[in-house]
Amino acid sequence: MKSIVVAAIAALTLAGCATQQASTSAPVDSAKAASDAAAKAAADALALAKKRLGSVESAVYFDYDKFDIKKQYHATVSAYGNYLALDKSAKVRIEGNADERGTVEYNLALGNRRAEAVSIGLQALGADGARIETVSNGEEKPRNKGKTEAAYAENRRADLLIAK
Repeated sequence: MKSIVVAAIAALTLAGCATQQASTSAPVDSAKAASDAAAKAAADALALAKKRLGSVESAVYFDYDKFDIKKQYHATVSAYGNYLALDKSAKVRIEGNADERGTVEYNLALGNRRAEAVSIGLQALGADGARIETVSNGEEKPRNKGKTEAAYAENRRADLLIAK
């Protein structure tokens, strides 16, 4: 009879250990599942951000002698800002441009202000300023060499160029 009691106690002890072991591994499994779900959500968000980049222009256009971002380009700035906030390895180069009217020095300064305005917009949306480079081309890289208002309008821009 004594051996039956010992065997029963041993069986109950082993059952308790198995229950305790199962309960301690449950939080580990839950943490891994949560981590996997978070990684998938981040990957899905990045894929959506990349897709959104393809649906917007890669340039912001400006009015004559201005560097404020027009409402119609908020979607472009938003798409790039969101993408840069999600992809920590991506960098962007913003090239500010001007039309040929004005002095070389003035157009370089205006191109710089345009690039900086876009940079500020990206940073307001969560992009890391250390991964944003701004340069001014002034009037040196026209998109359209015509001498009409429509041609000048194409040249008053900030181009956004993504790099890895």
